[in-house]
Amino acid sequence: MELARQQVVLPPSAPARPARRARRAVSAATLQAPSVVVLLLWSVVPLLMTLWFSFQRYNLLSPGEREAAGIENYRFLLTDPGLGIAIGNTLLLVGSVLVVTVGLGTLLAVLFDQDFFGRGVARVLLIAPFFVMPTVSALIWKNMMMHPANGVISWLLRSVGLQPIDWFSAAPLTSVIIIVAWQWLPFATLILLTAIQALDPERKEAARMDGAGPVSMFFFIILPHLSRAISVVVMIETLFLLGVFAEIFVTTSGGPGYASTNLAFLIYRYALLEYDVGAASAGGVLAIVLANVVAVFLVRSIARNIEA
Repeated sequence: MELARQQVVLPPSAPARPARRARRAVSAATLQAPSVVVLLLWSVVPLLMTLWFSFQRYNLLSPGEREAAGIENYRFLLTDPGLGIAIGNTLLLVGSVLVVTVGLGTLLAVLFDQDFFGRGVARVLLIAPFFVMPTVSALIWKNMMMHPANGVISWLLRSVGLQPIDWFSAAPLTSVIIIVAWQWLPFATLILLTAIQALDPERKEAARMDGAGPVSMFFFIILPHLSRAISVVVMIETLFLLGVFAEIFVTTSGGPGYASTNLAFLIYRYALLEYDVGAASAGGVLAIVLANVVAVFLVRSIARNIEA
């Protein structure tokens, strides 16, 4: 009987374990294969085609004529005066929108964390702009808010005795910044409000008992607590703001001249206004490199912030 019991509790043979592991690995690879194929078709193949076209002399007006151009497209792109202006406008747009959304979003998050009548309705109205399509919001601002004759802002200026401003001619890039900031402000506010509500109430209560006022509470308790949430907002918004296009296309078309042209709209000009696929592909490669450099920098900054 003792021998039978010992045989029952014996562990499975060693060769069976590698076989089971191999079967599990095959099953996992089979489950992952569709997503890998979709990823290749969705991102890797277009990237390789963009790289290939960036070394070709290819114009859509002559689709049958195509030849190798080497680095000619990159040389043309780097010597184009519009490239420096477009990169400068891109960085200015991203930086300005981040300052507005993070700064104003922090203040609004602190405000909406307070208990006041109609807070639920106010929160719904706050997040509404984030669900409006970029093209629609650009049309709203162009025809209803910033129109030099019939816009709400022009009416307000005339009501106080000031002359209306043709925003999209006098300050095109500023107008685009206002529109984009209006769209992204709800996102920043919601992320920061969630972070504030996760703050331990005992810390705030202890600070009040120690005599901390509203200003001290904000700078020494709330703001340090929001550092990680602010880093996340900056990273996500930056990656999206580098590709702003619809607002510029609908309102200013990159003008006057290159005054409101960013890198995304410059690539559009090459591809669909000048029909130069080679130069547009070279610009796309440059945009990918710029976006990845920014992404690596932001991810490392956030990682250091989290470790701290």
